[in-house]
Amino acid sequence: MRGVISPQGFDAIRKQAMVRFGLAALMIPAIIFAMAGTIHYWQGWLYWMVLSIPMIAAAIYFLRTDPELLRRRMKFQEKEREQQTIVLLGYVVLVAGFLAIGYDLRQNGLNQVPVYAVLAADIGVLLGYCLILWVFKENRYAARTVEVEEGQKVVTTGPYSIIRHPMYLGVLVMYLLTPIALGSWLAVPIVSLYIPLLVWRIIDEEKVLLRDLPGYHEYRMNRPYRLLPFVW
Repeated sequence: MRGVISPQGFDAIRKQAMVRFGLAALMIPAIIFAMAGTIHYWQGWLYWMVLSIPMIAAAIYFLRTDPELLRRRMKFQEKEREQQTIVLLGYVVLVAGFLAIGYDLRQNGLNQVPVYAVLAADIGVLLGYCLILWVFKENRYAARTVEVEEGQKVVTTGPYSIIRHPMYLGVLVMYLLTPIALGSWLAVPIVSLYIPLLVWRIIDEEKVLLRDLPGYHEYRMNRPYRLLPFVW
């Protein structure tokens, strides 16, 4: 369902999605195997499949059903200055985490994490990804950037009936379990530095939503938990 998107606009979104998701599917294994220094790395192959298969399937699905969502997800430039700082620091943590994974694998070997822990982490990564895709299904305004568009409404269904920011919970699960899925213990505390950044992002985002999204104040009063039920 293309909605009000013109054929030319739809073609532009499709081409952009093909390039971005295609590059992501190729860059993920390139980074993973460069870190490990070998392609004989089953943890890397498994992690690549866990990310790439649902990513490509979701891109095809939303391109057919809601290309506007893909357009929003492919926007990277934050308008809010504080969010720009948070995103930059998030990239720093991500890069530091992957560098730590690479160092750990080369120093301590590829098999330091038990097979059951790697498999459990991959299942967790997949579940986190599925939660994010559920968010996309419920909220077509789930943009990558923090902003409120004209006509946007508060979503209260699906995971939003439990917590106010379910997408960030999925992201957090994926971030924290990625080092274990790739066979590294050393990188876990480094990647955990993303937690305070995510808390900061949520607190600042809620200021924007309270300011610009009609009905968000009432929704916040009815859904007291931001990220974890009964915790915060």
